[in-house]
Amino acid sequence: MRRRLPLIVLGVIVTGLAVAAGWLGVITLQNKGEADQKAKAIQSGRQMGVNLMSLNADTAQKDLDRIVAGTTGELKNKLASQSKAFMDQVTKAKAKSTVNDVEAALVSMDDDSAEVMVSLTGTVTNDKVKNGTPQSYRYQMDLTRVDDRWLVSGLEVVP
Repeated sequence: MRRRLPLIVLGVIVTGLAVAAGWLGVITLQNKGEADQKAKAIQSGRQMGVNLMSLNADTAQKDLDRIVAGTTGELKNKLASQSKAFMDQVTKAKAKSTVNDVEAALVSMDDDSAEVMVSLTGTVTNDKVKNGTPQSYRYQMDLTRVDDRWLVSGLEVVP
């Protein structure tokens, strides 16, 4: 029995280490999955900010389609229903906007929703304003996870 005791103790230690390694592996995978989803949500918010400020009268329909494609729910319905008025206004004014200095940060997140703040600098020109002045814009965006994509479901300009 004395000879078996070290083997039993060693077996218990090895089993304990195997269980601990497995548990740490599962935790690591969960944390990686969460980090990936956070990065995807932030990138989706950032891209929507860029899309909102990257408009050109010559490509207005394409620009609007890109914005609508990044949305879901009531926001998507609202944008789609107002698209004709938007198109008319942009093309009539011969508007063009460009963006730079984009920053995005995650405010909160759970399994299927997130809140992202996006800050950017944009310059708008049109028939009346030939040389636009860079201005700062900030958006608070609510995102909803649809399959493996994060889509904007709420949008607010914040001071």
